[in-house]
Amino acid sequence: MDLQSIDHVISALDTIVQRSYDTRSRLGYFAALYRRVTCAVRDGIWAGSFNDNALMERLDVVFALRYLDALQSFQAGGTAARSWMVAFHACENADFLILQQLLCGMNAHINFDLSIAAAQVSPGSQLPQLKVDFDEINGVLASMIAIVAAEIAAVSPLIGDLENIGLRTATSVINFDIVAVRAAAWLTAERLVLEPPILHDTTIAGLDLAVSLAGRAILYPAVGAAGLRLIQEAECKDVRVVIEKLSEGYSADPAKAAGAS
Repeated sequence: MDLQSIDHVISALDTIVQRSYDTRSRLGYFAALYRRVTCAVRDGIWAGSFNDNALMERLDVVFALRYLDALQSFQAGGTAARSWMVAFHACENADFLILQQLLCGMNAHINFDLSIAAAQVSPGSQLPQLKVDFDEINGVLASMIAIVAAEIAAVSPLIGDLENIGLRTATSVINFDIVAVRAAAWLTAERLVLEPPILHDTTIAGLDLAVSLAGRAILYPAVGAAGLRLIQEAECKDVRVVIEKLSEGYSADPAKAAGAS
């Protein structure tokens, strides 16, 4: 896939969300939420909120392409990174929470893709100059958790019970730790720009394996299985309704575009 701007990324995400809505595919959950975050980053670039707005747009495009290419390969019957395959296959299983499916996508995209994209757009000694803006965009990505918490209750009325079964803390939700993820992504980027290029494939393969295992921990936590089942049973089972909820605030409305709900 060849994208040149953040607007091209948003257009590609529009297509995924609409196709998912039309086919009632849960792959649209992460795409819908990711589109909102991308729009927020675009608005920040337009407002000049970053130290280097042009570089941030390039990072956003390179970052998004890793997800878009992985999804395209998966939907064509091919393979993608292990971490993404865990997330994509999770969307085929209606027994997982909506939140688990979203967190698996976030796990693959932030824990695996973000550091690689950062090292690619700011190689070698250029990486430290990216730190402030990296933290800014990373903060926007982390805010996905807050968005999910606020909106998902409408389609998952018992989601607040996660705390009662030991799967929500101040920083972690179902084995996805916001603080740890943000720190680890930067450390991996630093490792990639400092190590000899010949080691990159091994480093990335090891990272992919670790992130895929983290994804499985999100789907199959060591505690709270019975509680998760009760929460899931109370969730909305209409994929289109969920996509509409996660699409609130968009300029593109899947329901209106499709002419049905």
